[in-house]
Amino acid sequence: QVHLVESGGGLVQTGGSLRVSCQSSGQILRIADMGWYRHSPGRQRELVATVSGDGKTVYADSVKGRFTIGRDNAENTVYLQMSSLKPEDTAVYYCYARGNFNGYGQNRDFEVWGQGTLVNVCS
Repeated sequence: QVHLVESGGGLVQTGGSLRVSCQSSGQILRIADMGWYRHSPGRQRELVATVSGDGKTVYADSVKGRFTIGRDNAENTVYLQMSSLKPEDTAVYYCYARGNFNGYGQNRDFEVWGQGTLVNVCS
């Protein structure tokens, strides 16, 4: 099994910065994609940013120029550096990963989500 644990959420004022991180664990062989999604009340879960194994990034238009995603392939971690935060960025942020793991001696696919971390931007 593969698990993800997020950290770093909290309360921040408009215009401030915050960094959320995600640590993976398990018998991971390869992580193809890692990323962040967010969900706020009354809205569907939306992609924030993703990064592939070779470093290609994708950002939602709403966060381009303000958020930066990065990953450490050796540690199987991903972070999201958020700046110029707005109240509309308030949401639970979920880490996501997709790849392969050693499942009882076999190469198996995985696709997992973390439990989420709350980012609350106050005006």
